Amino acid sequence: MMLLSILLQVATLDALAKLGAALAIGLTVIAAGSGIGKIGTSAMESIARQPEMSSDIRMSMIIAAALIEGVSLFAIVVCGFIL
Repeated sequence: MMLLSILLQVATLDALAKLGAALAIGLTVIAAGSGIGKIGTSAMESIARQPEMSSDIRMSMIIAAALIEGVSLFAIVVCGFIL
């Protein structure tokens, strides 16, 4: 019971919630950019090694990048509701 009351008090701190949401948005953007950059790097290296597979590699790269974009957009929207 004591733990629940402490958690409720912490959850009502508006400034702390906004700070946490802002940090989460920043980390989400950094992680998504890093992930998409790694996907692009790997795809370019793969295309350089096997040029005949470029269309399949490009399609996989676009799908993976779109999934990362979707998850990061969802995270940003959820954190935006906190703000």
